[in-house]
Amino acid sequence: MVKFQVNRDVLADAVAWTARVLPGRPAVPVLSGLLLEAGDGLRVSAFDYDVSARAEVEADVAEPGRVLIPGKVLAEITRSLPDRPVEFLRSGSEVVLTCGSAEFGLLTMPDGDFPSIPAMPPKVGAVGGGLFATAVGQVASAASRDDTLPMLTGIRIDIDGVQMSMAATDRYRIAARDFLWHPERQDERHAVMVPARVLVEVARSLRGGEVTIGLDDNVAGFESQGRITTVRLLDDQFIDYRSRLTADWAIHAELDVAPFVEAIKRVVLVAERNTAVRLSFSQGRVLIQAGGGDIGRGAEVLEAELDGDDIQIAFQPHFLLDGLAGVETERARLEMDSPTRPALIANAGDDPDFRYLVMSLRLAG
Repeated sequence: MVKFQVNRDVLADAVAWTARVLPGRPAVPVLSGLLLEAGDGLRVSAFDYDVSARAEVEADVAEPGRVLIPGKVLAEITRSLPDRPVEFLRSGSEVVLTCGSAEFGLLTMPDGDFPSIPAMPPKVGAVGGGLFATAVGQVASAASRDDTLPMLTGIRIDIDGVQMSMAATDRYRIAARDFLWHPERQDERHAVMVPARVLVEVARSLRGGEVTIGLDDNVAGFESQGRITTVRLLDDQFIDYRSRLTADWAIHAELDVAPFVEAIKRVVLVAERNTAVRLSFSQGRVLIQAGGGDIGRGAEVLEAELDGDDIQIAFQPHFLLDGLAGVETERARLEMDSPTRPALIANAGDDPDFRYLVMSLRLAG
């Protein structure tokens, strides 16, 4: 028998957070379940052999034990329950869930067949949740969604003492962010590839506080406020991205980020899908243009500081906007060489901690 009582909001939150890693097409049926373990409190776990998630919450446990329940059904039920304490009682092959006057009888799954969940790897350090989430958001847009090239679907994490770097690329752009963190040892050195989708989910669910990071040869772990995610690492092969971000650029432009973003969004309203936005930089200004096809054309002029020759260069609009979204300073710096070479978008300042290299598009005519 298993019997425990838990706060409705606490339960719904833990179940929803854990259920996000449930596989759409589980390799074996038990992987579609959420494992509930009642002891000192309640632990809710999910695992698909690559990613695990477990949340620990307070609960009044009368009879300790464990039970495996179809995960998506449990998530739907807990989300719709009234604001009353929730009681679970297992008897035989059924779990009775009671909340106020609502009662559900759920058939259990064979918990003995559920695979062992990886332990949190050894701690290598910690970082503020806000900083971690910001860094992931800045680089994740550059990760590929093409699973046929797994290396490109990951975020590279490099650790060198107190310095942590994240980077991602889909071959058309590279995004990188450097920041300080708190290593367990000053001589910590690591280079790992973590699936971008997992890091994005971890970052999205953070509630502040610190994120503890654990690593071993095959698994990375992220823990924050009673919630742990582990993930199998990707192959650690990655491009030498740093050398591509530190070139000497002949042309430098600087302009206000917010007006630049709004202008780009406006002029591309008349552009056909996947057509370029053209930037023509001259002394004191930039002309932003798009369209010219069957729909029409748009243009807008903004103030811009230019150091170097006049240049006209074109980009995929969403690639350009993704890069500007990562800029944290009020002004963005664009480094360019020629219309046919990639350009660098970075925070304003002499030593930017965010850099975004993006391929240019060949201009027609």
